[in-house]
Amino acid sequence: MTRKIIIDTDPGQDDAIAILLALASPEIDVLGITAVAGNVPLPLTERNTRVVCELAGRADMPVYAGCEAPLSRPLITAEHVHGGTGLDGPVMTEPAMTLRPEHGVDFIIETLRAKPSKTVTLCPLGPLTNIAKAMQQAPDITERIQEIVLMGGAYFEVGNITPAAEFNIFVDPEAADIVLRSGVPITMMPLDVTHKALATKPRIEAFRALGTTLGTTVAEWLDFFERFDTQKYGTDGAPLHDPCVIAYLIAPQLFEGRHVNVTVETGSELTLGMTVVDFWRITERAANATFMQNIDADGFFAFLTERLATLPHTASKAPS
Repeated sequence: MTRKIIIDTDPGQDDAIAILLALASPEIDVLGITAVAGNVPLPLTERNTRVVCELAGRADMPVYAGCEAPLSRPLITAEHVHGGTGLDGPVMTEPAMTLRPEHGVDFIIETLRAKPSKTVTLCPLGPLTNIAKAMQQAPDITERIQEIVLMGGAYFEVGNITPAAEFNIFVDPEAADIVLRSGVPITMMPLDVTHKALATKPRIEAFRALGTTLGTTVAEWLDFFERFDTQKYGTDGAPLHDPCVIAYLIAPQLFEGRHVNVTVETGSELTLGMTVVDFWRITERAANATFMQNIDADGFFAFLTERLATLPHTASKAPS
């Protein structure tokens, strides 16, 4: 039985690879993809989403533009990580597929109302603006969501955009607060997990060795993407954050976590966007999220490489 999902995303090289993994997995039925402002502004995230769908041979995939700014704050972007286009690295052809005219938030609401209750999982890979806005506009949809599996937050690893906060949560902490208070079953892929999923040189070369346009493109994205993290953290490669969300849906055995209470700091200048994780159950706050801690990184990359090899694509030309 396939799992029906909506991907909410702000591509980003790692978002792009997460989309490819979802489209390569028969266990998943992607009902549509909504773009949100995050890594780069909305005109680029919706464009990048369409670029990725065409790369995967899925120009039929419904893509919608969502919110262009956080609920109540100016947008903060991450071109310093992802480059000016959000997909820097290889030169990407402008997409031919059209953007659906409906707003992404409306698509989320209408889809959750149209499908049987608790049969659609939301997979946010960027700031949670679209998801929170949908909950605000249509409170009835909250109880219809099967699960939310998101990339965001940090505990032991703490922040990657400030000393205290992970980027996705920091960009729109009010949206994250709404989502975490919603009562929907939530699974979080924080930096504690994703910083263990490093795209090392051998793992990048495995994508290149697929010998396809898609494999080469993924490798070239990661060649660019890794330069920031290797310089910042001194690691052997860049963390592949967002594909962890999709991998969990298909192969949850690759991950280990704990059901705990997670709240978001929305008031402090010093710790704005921090995910406060009651890991040791110090408070009496009820657990509201499964907060992942560990990943089988070798298994994850083997699975990802195997799946990307199944997508329809054109073989790369040999060097002349």
